[in-house]
Amino acid sequence: MAATNINRVVLTGNLTRDPELRSLPSGMSVCSLRIASNSRRKENGEWVDKPNYFSVTVWGAQGENCARFLSKGRPVAIDGRLEWREWQGNDGAKRESVEIVADAVQFLGGRDDAAPAGNGFAPRSDVPADTSDFAPPQPVGGRGGDVADDDIPF
Repeated sequence: MAATNINRVVLTGNLTRDPELRSLPSGMSVCSLRIASNSRRKENGEWVDKPNYFSVTVWGAQGENCARFLSKGRPVAIDGRLEWREWQGNDGAKRESVEIVADAVQFLGGRDDAAPAGNGFAPRSDVPADTSDFAPPQPVGGRGGDVADDDIPF
């Protein structure tokens, strides 16, 4: 019985360039993204950001949406898997790379939000906050008016 392997990537970062969309001869769309995701470490007692760069491939309609709505600097979240490939370069040398094949791309921030270099992003939600917990208390007793002291059970 073979063991099950896990190949999962969840990553947030900012696009380092505009998406590149192309179509295969079959008509399938494929979009290439380049993502920078910072990690922090201490060097000589001070925190330093170290950028990590990743190539991401997005297939089909989702790739078309990435090309349509994303641009350089935009924060995104990627859920996908790693894929290794090799090929022969124009110079005849053997080349290889590991890239992320996205299963889902979540657009973060607003359409016009391109994060300034190195500053990350401020998370926001498209879902409005439910503020009903902060509303003033409603009157007790169903009369709709002021509550008399006689109506309070204590």
